[in-house]
Amino acid sequence: MSQDLFQAPDYYQLDELLTEENILVRNAAREWVKRAVSPIIEEAAQNAKFPKSIISGLAEIGAFGPYIPEEYGGAGLDQISYGLIMQEIERGDSGVRSTASVQSSLVMYPIWKYGNEAQRQKYLPKLASGELLGCFGLTEPDHGSNPGGMTTNIKDMGDYYFLNGAKMWISNAPFADVAVVWAKNEEGRIKGVLVERGMAGFSTPETHNKWSLRASATGELIFDNVKIPKENILPNKDGLGAPLGCLDSARYGIAWGAIGAAMDCYDTALRYAKQRIQFDKPIAGMQLQQKKLAEMITEITKAQLLTWRLGVLKNENRATTAQISMAKRNNVDMAIHIAREARQILGAMGITGEYSIMRHMMNLESVITYEGTHDIHLLITGMDITGISAFK
Repeated sequence: MSQDLFQAPDYYQLDELLTEENILVRNAAREWVKRAVSPIIEEAAQNAKFPKSIISGLAEIGAFGPYIPEEYGGAGLDQISYGLIMQEIERGDSGVRSTASVQSSLVMYPIWKYGNEAQRQKYLPKLASGELLGCFGLTEPDHGSNPGGMTTNIKDMGDYYFLNGAKMWISNAPFADVAVVWAKNEEGRIKGVLVERGMAGFSTPETHNKWSLRASATGELIFDNVKIPKENILPNKDGLGAPLGCLDSARYGIAWGAIGAAMDCYDTALRYAKQRIQFDKPIAGMQLQQKKLAEMITEITKAQLLTWRLGVLKNENRATTAQISMAKRNNVDMAIHIAREARQILGAMGITGEYSIMRHMMNLESVITYEGTHDIHLLITGMDITGISAFK
């Protein structure tokens, strides 16, 4: 078991832009990842098993609903603290960050924002503590980038609804206790539905044989005449804007998280380059390796500035969907390129589980696709700057 020697790069002294609380929260998450995630994550990824032993630790560092008010069990933190927690967790592993992102932004967020007080009191404290785990059902086998075309539906049966349909590529599905599911009613309006494990007709088969996010549990949500009590409908927002509002929060967290993966790859490559001797000197002294490392730290620094400013706008409730899309797209693309260049610096050693780089690289191939693909985010920016939609 290799020791976690990670040292976070801060080339522009960006810690000076953070509050004392931001730094305390970030450092607590960083130390937890070193202690609880790094020693076990390679084995978990190799075995394609989500390490459930870390759930209580995620709750303790405030990773479940960091910005949810304390009255509902959340930590009541600002958006920059939320981002920094996601950064540190993804430095450990994208799959672990996915679990925290889903719990926070795709399950707790809609219950908090779109639910009623009874729903908030019933679910949020247990989700914040990790007693309950959740998942988010939007993507379908035939509807990914076009979620508005979903066929999952609810039918009013008088005292309850029948839910029918299927969702696919759902993080946390195999073990989730509650699913926030989006379905069309008989008028074609999209509604949020709270589906609990154990409801007759509800099943969550696991997706196997993944080369990416191997330490994360992925599955399907199958609904066969699932009887949904009317009190399980989220009452305060419907339409496609409701699930897209959740995705804004999740994408914001991903923009920060991708920086963590990039930082880990850069730090690993820098340390290796200083130690690896070829032609009688460390390869860190070779021009081509210095070019790679210099470009890495430049791109990480640019991404840090982008997300910090986005966090300020989020704290002021001024961040737009298009701004969040830009950060998600840029930062994940940046992280993938850094992972690939870092692997080159390590040569053949870069493909082994002795180092984290190949695992990050494979994980990021999923991160660049989920929560809006690389290309779709480009079209969101394009629509924002031209005023013309390319989707229709």
